[in-house]
Amino acid sequence: MRERDVPQDEGLNQGLPEITYAVDENGRYVGVPSLGWEPKNIANAQAWEVISEDINTQARLGRDGKRSPLAYHLARHLMTVGLVASYVRLPRWRVKRHLKPSVFNRLKPEIMQRYADLFGLTLAEFKQIPAAEVNLLDQE
Repeated sequence: MRERDVPQDEGLNQGLPEITYAVDENGRYVGVPSLGWEPKNIANAQAWEVISEDINTQARLGRDGKRSPLAYHLARHLMTVGLVASYVRLPRWRVKRHLKPSVFNRLKPEIMQRYADLFGLTLAEFKQIPAAEVNLLDQE
């Protein structure tokens, strides 16, 4: 794409340009600020809607007593069981068990504190699931 053809469609960037590489008049690649590209903006918006839906599903399951708060925080921080297990230094099968409320409620305070530290929360914040629905596209 030529430098002059770099799209400037407003999108999720909220007016903040991102660097896109294009070819200048001498045939060299240069970084060009771009506000976005409509197809990319649509795809990103759809992806964030799916992520918001997953977070809300995990929150609902947690409030219904079918999932632990850990499941909500995994979804909220876009993390997998394997990734969290590596950060808190536990086997994946144990982290997966901690998604069950009955197991989660019997966790030792040290283990629970590891999770809270990972997500940058206090222990009280970690144990709670917000009542409000999450919509990541509306946040600034």
